[in-house]
Amino acid sequence: MSAADLLEQWGEHLALARRRSPHTVRAYLGCASRLIAGSGAEDWAALAALDARDLRAHLASRRAEGIGNVSVARELSAIRKFLEFARERSGQGDKAGPRLRGPRIKKGLPRPVTPDDAANMADFVEDAASEPWIGARDRAVLLLLYGAGLRIAEALSLTGAALPLGEVLTVTGKGDKERVVPLLPVVREAVAEYARACPWPLVPKEPLFRGVKGGALSPNMIRRATAGARKALGLPDTATPHALRHSFATHLLGAGADLRSLQELLGHASLGSTQIYTKVDAPSLLDAYRKAHPRERD
Repeated sequence: MSAADLLEQWGEHLALARRRSPHTVRAYLGCASRLIAGSGAEDWAALAALDARDLRAHLASRRAEGIGNVSVARELSAIRKFLEFARERSGQGDKAGPRLRGPRIKKGLPRPVTPDDAANMADFVEDAASEPWIGARDRAVLLLLYGAGLRIAEALSLTGAALPLGEVLTVTGKGDKERVVPLLPVVREAVAEYARACPWPLVPKEPLFRGVKGGALSPNMIRRATAGARKALGLPDTATPHALRHSFATHLLGAGADLRSLQELLGHASLGSTQIYTKVDAPSLLDAYRKAHPRERD
């Protein structure tokens, strides 16, 4: 049996039996592919025979590639699920898997959510959800907050009329003020995946994001999912849904966005509200100052 055959069966199981989203399937296939390549396993029995020492060696090689504790913990979680599937396929479903403790994830100091942290939070809420469609929903909401700078109330006020999402989205913010925000492909894809998985009809005049009973999704459900991700990933208490919007602004400013453009994207009534991000991104601004000021170049 080839590695491609093993991965094909694993992917089909995730997509059809477990009904995981395409994003999760891709991530889990990546972890499985690396394990197969590193271990040299050629069939399900060989994979089922891998022990804790084999997994430690595999994760050590991943660390050598530069990944951190959070990524190691996520990879270990995906590998455990893959090896559980391998034991079932090889007729060893009753066999216990390798006992290997994941890395300790220390709680960090308060800071803006990094791009990697934001992606990990979105991925975690998807994996941890009780139903695949709920995971796709929560991931889509978090990516709208981080990838488009929406307030949580703005994201949850969207209706089915927003579908299918294009390259820009018209958002109604505070004071019923409308603004147009660009949407990254990853954000559009996440919302489309949720729309495909949602068991409720997403009609134009009804909420886009639904609760388990079909009503409008409560902001508290997103806050609860985010809190679970924050705890599992060792992020500070400041890593809230609203922090994702702040991080969107901070990272754009650090990448060179001007305050006026940022004001429009965030829907701030005054430039003064936007200027708080110059304080958040002070290290980047100070670095730019030092590079530009004549005396600093002397």
